[in-house]
Amino acid sequence: MVKAVTVLCSSEGVKGTIYFTQEGDAPTTVTGEVSGLKPGHHGFHVHALGDTTNGCLSTGPHFNPAGKEHGAPEDENRHAGDLGNVTVGEDGTACFTIVDKQIPLSGPHSVIGRAVVVHGDPDDLGKGGHELSKTTGNAGGRVACGIIGLQG
Repeated sequence: MVKAVTVLCSSEGVKGTIYFTQEGDAPTTVTGEVSGLKPGHHGFHVHALGDTTNGCLSTGPHFNPAGKEHGAPEDENRHAGDLGNVTVGEDGTACFTIVDKQIPLSGPHSVIGRAVVVHGDPDDLGKGGHELSKTTGNAGGRVACGIIGLQG
């Protein structure tokens, strides 16, 4: 069993902790709680770089080792880091569990050392028709991020 964690940081009052677990070659389970967001859907992605020297802007594009277009988590044609949306309740908190086979915690495409980013708007899952739909899901600004690190 491999375990990882990220603590989200934000200049906008958004905070949270995200846990990753993977048993062998099984899909990775992501569980977390994020607070301080406006109610509704918010894009939730693994970005390519574990660099927060310029806040969330320096985390680069979505993690995409296969060079595919942006899509929904269930789509065959999607970035590995496309984890869809988290749903925030009226209290400003999202509690979620995501199971995904494209974000391993070991091997050549491991997400350890990369960043998790929560966006200000809903991810249109590549289906919105906006010029950014096929690259970012038109999910808006980056409101919180953190680097994924191994958990002891």
